Amino acid sequence: MTLQSAPTSPRPARARTDSGAPDGPRRRLRFPSAFTVLIAVTVAVWALTFVISAGRYDTRDGSPVPGTYHPVAPAGGFRERLTDLFLAPVNGLYGVTHEGTGLTAPGGTGSFAGAAGVFLFILAVGAFITVTMRTGALTAGVARLAQRLRHRRTVLLVVLLTVFSLGGTTYGMAEETLGFYGLMIPLMLSLGYDRMVAATVVMVGAGVGTLASTVNPFATGVASDSAGVGTGEGIVLRLVMWACLTALAAAYVVRYARRVAADPSRSLTPLTEDDLRIRAEAEGGEAARLTRRRVTVLCLFAATFLFMIFAVVPWSDLHVTFLPTLGWYFPELAALFFVAAVVVGVAGGLGEKGTVNAVTAGAGDFIGAAMIVMLARGVTVIMNNASVTDTILDALQGAVAGTSSGVFAVLMFAVNLPLAFFVPSSSGHAALAMPILAPLADFAGVSRALVVTAYQSASGWVNLVTPTSAVVMGGLAVAGIRYDRYLRFMAPLMGVLLVAVAGFLVLGATVG
Repeated sequence: MTLQSAPTSPRPARARTDSGAPDGPRRRLRFPSAFTVLIAVTVAVWALTFVISAGRYDTRDGSPVPGTYHPVAPAGGFRERLTDLFLAPVNGLYGVTHEGTGLTAPGGTGSFAGAAGVFLFILAVGAFITVTMRTGALTAGVARLAQRLRHRRTVLLVVLLTVFSLGGTTYGMAEETLGFYGLMIPLMLSLGYDRMVAATVVMVGAGVGTLASTVNPFATGVASDSAGVGTGEGIVLRLVMWACLTALAAAYVVRYARRVAADPSRSLTPLTEDDLRIRAEAEGGEAARLTRRRVTVLCLFAATFLFMIFAVVPWSDLHVTFLPTLGWYFPELAALFFVAAVVVGVAGGLGEKGTVNAVTAGAGDFIGAAMIVMLARGVTVIMNNASVTDTILDALQGAVAGTSSGVFAVLMFAVNLPLAFFVPSSSGHAALAMPILAPLADFAGVSRALVVTAYQSASGWVNLVTPTSAVVMGGLAVAGIRYDRYLRFMAPLMGVLLVAVAGFLVLGATVG
């Protein structure tokens, strides 16, 4: 999951003068958080509703009918619209208009119940992940894996990067990666690699997995909900993307690692005395113990996500007749993760008090992501109340009219790139953009799920390198790697991923 928070990393040392005294405090320019960006967007959109003409599309079977856009009278006066601005986050959570009715999706595509379901689900996932981390099972599992494969270096790199990629594609692993750098750095140094290999196994692995999210609730889930489609729609294309892009990333990291092992002078992060000391200590260390209790926790952890995938995939639409389509959505999934958190806590030996503390702490840690979704959905409330959503949709429809389905898919990817930079929270980006962009798929004759895939690909691609991401900057700080050197490492891979994603989107538009 991608949150916008301060990096949990040591502060850099203050500069010193020739006399050894520290300079005075310097004011550093910082990019505003996702909360500040979304509040600014909310106010800006509210102001624009006084300029943009109100209008609506006629609908058929829940979709806007091309050519039926028509002006309507603006809803409410200044006082009523000021109330909309004030209540936007609350109305975004509950999904009500100023008339007290359910929100109407862009293009009149039915109703959606605000962010309440997503809000609770994010808290449940946060509780589940935190409980699992506190049992020590995830760290011990990775350590044991590394111990077993330490004499097969290439296999170890591929397996570890794939494990982190699985975390990214299933639950948007992001801040959770910061705890693994302390394990990866000594391991990779002991194998003859450098800090760049250690950092990118974690960061690139989880990042590429998030880019090609399959059922990631913070990207695919929120975006699908905002687009009015099921989370399982489009999963076949996303699975193929995940496998191929993970293989590309692994090949790239392995190529660099082999080059550094053969010629250390080619390293982007040359070894220091501290690195040599860490390497010596790691070679004599032992991996964390993987007890029977921790094995049980890992099995429960994997089983929970596997069941989530099973519960949301529309098997009947995929012509799989031997599996039932449960059609679970956010309420059921929230209950699943809350129950699983309790089961994992008990099985992991945390006890009643430890489990309760971990559940509440985990929900608290993830409240930021939940609130971002609420704020972003509030923007949709304002636009719907002012009847300007369909006006914007009509303008965008005119821009993409006449393009082929493949060009449309690539355009959707391109439109989301700047949004991903300004709103690095994947869930906030999804809730903000999808209500506007998803209905365009109806005009282009492609599935809305393809717009979801284009959005999450753009978000994941940008968040691999963006300086507005606390995950990137915090991870580099913990790993002791300069940002410019990381960019130098990533530049060729970013180009390869860009071309590959565009190709998959064109393929999805053509086949779909």
